[in-house]
Amino acid sequence: MKSLITLLLFVSFAQAQNKTFSEAALNEKFLSEDNTEIKFSEILQQYNGKTVFIDIWASWCKDCIAGMPKVQKLRKENPDVVFLFLSLDKETESWNHGIKKYGVIGENYFIPAGWKGAFCSSIDLDWIPRYMVVNPEGEISLYKAIETNDENLLKALK
Repeated sequence: MKSLITLLLFVSFAQAQNKTFSEAALNEKFLSEDNTEIKFSEILQQYNGKTVFIDIWASWCKDCIAGMPKVQKLRKENPDVVFLFLSLDKETESWNHGIKKYGVIGENYFIPAGWKGAFCSSIDLDWIPRYMVVNPEGEISLYKAIETNDENLLKALK
């Protein structure tokens, strides 16, 4: 029994979520739809005081595409929330084509450094889609979800 409790404590601490983004993640440069470089920190600053839903996705990702209509439904149900889409496509052409093809309505940015960059490394990205929520105070209120019906995700959007 004691080892079970120890294991449960270990798992809960291992699952502890970060409340802030690392300095390296905040300094990573993304591309806007008009091909302008912008630091992740500058993207977040634009939405200071608002809840921000982050969807890390790619146009080649079947799970991302399957989830997109559900994400867009969440967007319609939460008009005061900013929906920020960060793409891990390999090329900007694929990213731009994916935005149009899959109706990705929201704020769209491309992550040139990909999976191995500071942003993805710092959030322990191991699967996409990956959903995160940043609260109006700028703290990460939901660190990791991979389904749009995740109970913690829905709570974080309220």
